[in-house]
Amino acid sequence: MTSTGDEMYALVERLYPLCRSITGDGVRATLEIVGEYVPLQVHEVPTGTQVLDWTVPQEWNIRDAYIADPAGNRVVDFAASSLHVLGYSVPVSATMPLAELRGHLHTLPDHPSWVPYRTSYYKPEWGFCLAQETLDAMPDGEYEVCVDSTLADGHLTYAEHVVPGQVADEVIVSCHVCHPSLANDNLAGIAVATYLARALAERTPYYTYRFLFAPGTIGAITWLARNAERVDRVKHGLVLACAGDPGSLTYKQSRRGDAEIDRVMRHVLAASERPHRVAEFTPYGYDERQFCSPGFNLGVGSLTRTPYAGYPEYHTSADNLDFVSPQAMADTLAVCREAFAVLDRNRRYLNLSPYGEPQLGRRGLYDALGGRSDTKQAQMAMLWVLNLSDGEHSLLDVAERSGLPFDTVAAAAGALHGAGLIKA
Repeated sequence: MTSTGDEMYALVERLYPLCRSITGDGVRATLEIVGEYVPLQVHEVPTGTQVLDWTVPQEWNIRDAYIADPAGNRVVDFAASSLHVLGYSVPVSATMPLAELRGHLHTLPDHPSWVPYRTSYYKPEWGFCLAQETLDAMPDGEYEVCVDSTLADGHLTYAEHVVPGQVADEVIVSCHVCHPSLANDNLAGIAVATYLARALAERTPYYTYRFLFAPGTIGAITWLARNAERVDRVKHGLVLACAGDPGSLTYKQSRRGDAEIDRVMRHVLAASERPHRVAEFTPYGYDERQFCSPGFNLGVGSLTRTPYAGYPEYHTSADNLDFVSPQAMADTLAVCREAFAVLDRNRRYLNLSPYGEPQLGRRGLYDALGGRSDTKQAQMAMLWVLNLSDGEHSLLDVAERSGLPFDTVAAAAGALHGAGLIKA
């Protein structure tokens, strides 16, 4: 996974300089780059389109923005960092005293060298984000203020990538593409989702996997509105975010709490012996709250490392390329792959010889285990699978009840199925 981690980090590096928002050319440029790694179907939804209780907003694009001091020096410059402008700022060109300008400035006094990330999506406003130490060094006087932006009718852009499976039932994997230069939130999630899609495409998975690259909140709501009639195909789902920081993994359960994805993630994380935390669902966070809204109530959880707002660097310029690592992203990807490998093989079986224990020796099943380092475990797995193959218990049920590794249980089921002792 080392080389894959390096490749994901390189993708984050490419995406980092782009100015993204919930709409606009920055989103399109991001999807164009992701499209070099996996083929994407890009959707453009016009401004004014009703999507559930929301309306697709006007499209925002920005070319330049700055604050120049009385001597003409740019003390705040959008060209240096896309975080310097309040997201969705309306255009402005003016000269004003510092006292008046202060009402449009956002800083982090507790972290004077960091620049905050702030937005004003649904209220016409303009502003700048800067380091407190920069503001402290600004003398009184007249400042030139420029935001060269447009806010006009256009489109909301999102994209999908589908990995076809053996069945039409779907697993949704979602990540948000609306944040500007924030490496962990959201670029690491985009990178992990992209490489997860590539990994799944190397085989034919059981489920069909639909990857959604969309702006946060309004993007997921738009997708749900446009797919309401087919959303019953979604059997499981995972929202990826904050996937590259040095913290341990956190899985936030779906609203149901007992959805299959919840059980799979709990099992995989526990079995891996990785430091981790399992959190209860709350209606705040990333787009799991849209998929888990009561009208849809889908089995969609969220996987992060340190959760949103759980680290000081969250939504600041300190969430930069130094804050994420190839190793952390590779670890997040590995857990996703492990979880989906379990999900894809988690079947219910029916014992075709349920009266008494069938004779395994004469069917060559014990001989097939010869030389395995876990022969005793494998034998026990066969007995457990036979005993719980009543059409009601899944292989994950067997693994949890027996305490045996899921892979061992799945291998035992495969051997028993091949011998004609169980059927799916």
